[in-house]
Amino acid sequence: MNNTQHVKIVVADPSSLGLFGLAMVTFVASTQKLGITTGLSFVIPWAIFLGAFAQLMAASLDFKHNNIFGATAFAGYAFFWFSVAACWLIKLGVFGQALMNGIDMGQLGFGFIGYLIFSLFMTIGSMETNKVLFIIFVLIDVLLAMLALDAFGAAHWAHAVAGYTELAISLVSFYGSAAVVLNHHFGRAFLPTGKPFGIFK
Repeated sequence: MNNTQHVKIVVADPSSLGLFGLAMVTFVASTQKLGITTGLSFVIPWAIFLGAFAQLMAASLDFKHNNIFGATAFAGYAFFWFSVAACWLIKLGVFGQALMNGIDMGQLGFGFIGYLIFSLFMTIGSMETNKVLFIIFVLIDVLLAMLALDAFGAAHWAHAVAGYTELAISLVSFYGSAAVVLNHHFGRAFLPTGKPFGIFK
């Protein structure tokens, strides 16, 4: 007699948490780029706890969902914010004068280019999720390109464009997070997110 039992573990959609984390960190960080606030000291906690840990938590739950796209996206950008926060800490001299004196902005620029490559193929994947996520990924592509230009000193206007793009990412991510929560809560499309493009599937 076969007494094997199959236990199904139900895990809620973590996208609302991941998008909220992204929305918060980009909202705060954009104010520094746009000159509304100054310094990085109070941006760093949001980068670590919302940009990094919140998205990492969402990624771990998406892995349990067998959602490789969502898990890779949230984990990838979580480690982006860990890395950026560490760069800011080095810039502020937290880890000592030797590291602060050894800064080469070109290395940061190449890091942004690497993430732009990652973001571009994730943008293709986002076309088969919903249009809100697609818009977020396109804006992230623009942001990373501007951050790279700014790091290399190639365009004086890139820093401001990065700030406005980051603010746009924040607002669309707030909407996306709200849509996941409220659509599930009310059991209907309370906030529409747009159907997939249907090009690749």
